[in-house]
Amino acid sequence: MNYRHSFHAGNSADVVKHSLLIALVRALQLKEGALTLIDTHAGCGLYDLGGEEAQRTGESTHGVLRAFADTNSLLDDYRAAVRAVNAGAEPRLYPGSPRFMAQLLRPQDFLILNEKHPDDAYALRGAMRDTSAAVHQRDAYEFWLAMLPPRTPRGVVVVDPPYEQTDERARITATLAAAHRKWAHGMTVIWYPLKDRATHVRWKAQLRKLGIPKFLVVEHWLYDRDQPDIYNGAGLFIVNPPYAFTQALPPLLEALRAALAPEGHRGKIAADWLGDRK
Repeated sequence: MNYRHSFHAGNSADVVKHSLLIALVRALQLKEGALTLIDTHAGCGLYDLGGEEAQRTGESTHGVLRAFADTNSLLDDYRAAVRAVNAGAEPRLYPGSPRFMAQLLRPQDFLILNEKHPDDAYALRGAMRDTSAAVHQRDAYEFWLAMLPPRTPRGVVVVDPPYEQTDERARITATLAAAHRKWAHGMTVIWYPLKDRATHVRWKAQLRKLGIPKFLVVEHWLYDRDQPDIYNGAGLFIVNPPYAFTQALPPLLEALRAALAPEGHRGKIAADWLGDRK
C-alpha cells in the first residue's frame, strides 16, 4: 500500500481516528495526573485540503466535510478541534494527530513526536513551532521502545504507519510485544487500513497470541459488502483503554457511522475485545 497522508488528509479514517483519540485523551484527563502523549509516525502535522495532493483524491469530501455537515453533538469536539486551525467556517486546513493532541494538552502534560521522513519532519517542526511538543527524527519502532516507560505514570503511544513496507505488520507486532513487556499498563493506539479482509484476520490472530488482556479492536467498514482491491475502511487497536472511554464509545461510534456512510450503504463500525480480559 502506497500512502502519503497529504493525499488522504481529512478522509473518513481521519475522522474516526481523531474523534476516538480526542475521546480517549479526555477520558484519561478525568484524573489530574500528568500524561505523556507519544506519536511514532507523526507526519507533517498540518495539511492543506485545497492543495494538489488532497484535491487529486477528494477524500476529505467523504470525511471531514461530511462530519461538518452532520448535526450530531457527539461530533462537536472533533469539529471544534478542526475549526481551531482554520479561519473560516469551512475547513481549508486539516490538523494531523500531533495538532489534535497539542490542543488537548494541559500544563502538566507532555507531547513527544517522531517523523523519519526528512521533508515531513521539517514540515512537522514548522507546524508545531507554536506548541510545547518535542520533535524527533528517528526510526519509528526504535523510537517507540526508547520512549518507554515515559516520564509520567500514564500516557498514550499513537502508532500510525503508512503501511508501505511489506513487513510493517510484523514490526508492529514485535514492537508491541516488547513495549508491553516494558510498560504493561501503558496505552497504545495503532491505526490500520482495511483493504484485504483475509490479511487482517491473520494479523488479528497473531496479535491475539501476544496475550495482552485489555486489547480493544474498533473497525469501521464503509461498505455493506467488501469492495475488492480498494480501501474498505480502517480500524484502531487500543491497548488498555480506560473504562470511561469504553463506556462512552457505543453512541460515538454510531454517530460516526451515520455521518460517514457512503451513499447507498449503511456501513458498520463496532468495537470488540481481541483477547480474554482479566
